[in-house]
Amino acid sequence: MFTGIVEEIATIRAVTKKGSSLSLVVNANEVLNGTKIGDSISVNGVCLTVSALENCAFCTDVMPETFWLTNLNSLKINSVVNLERAAKVGDRIGGYIISGHIDGTVTKSSQYWQDNAIIIKYTASNSIIKYLVKKGSVAIDGVSLTITEVNRYDFSVSIIPTTQYSTTLCQKKLGDKANIECDILGKYIERILQFNKKEINMQFLKENNFY
Repeated sequence: MFTGIVEEIATIRAVTKKGSSLSLVVNANEVLNGTKIGDSISVNGVCLTVSALENCAFCTDVMPETFWLTNLNSLKINSVVNLERAAKVGDRIGGYIISGHIDGTVTKSSQYWQDNAIIIKYTASNSIIKYLVKKGSVAIDGVSLTITEVNRYDFSVSIIPTTQYSTTLCQKKLGDKANIECDILGKYIERILQFNKKEINMQFLKENNFY
């Protein structure tokens, strides 16, 4: 589990592609403290397992499903990524709990200043948009964010000054893909409704504090 508070921006040292899988060597500093083989590190929001440790770097593998579902398939040498170590029991949670299991990618469509904040808009498919609500939580490339606006085909987030400089979000160009993880609560509710269409109604939702 992760919190969506990026610990460092890092670069890719090496990429080895084998069909629909990747082996990565990621330059790092902060996230290597206390890290051992088998630990989990979020790379652009994707939960990956450390397979080896090198001098100021760690190695990890990307499986076919992750290759096709995320933007990791576009990584090259010197590409920049957001890194975060898995959360520890007892630590403060500054963002919100995210799993590192990506739902898909969204496309950066606009970016502009609004006072001291930067507003970024992303276009998304219907399969993503249906899980998004205004003021709800979302993780973009591993960054915990609050949604400021949701439309039929796109949504917006507001990037505070600290996040502007501590993540890669504002560095991305228009048209670039970003990984997205939606709030899992909406998925659970959808799943329950699919299997219990006859049993669940508005009265049931009210009685169980969903409404």
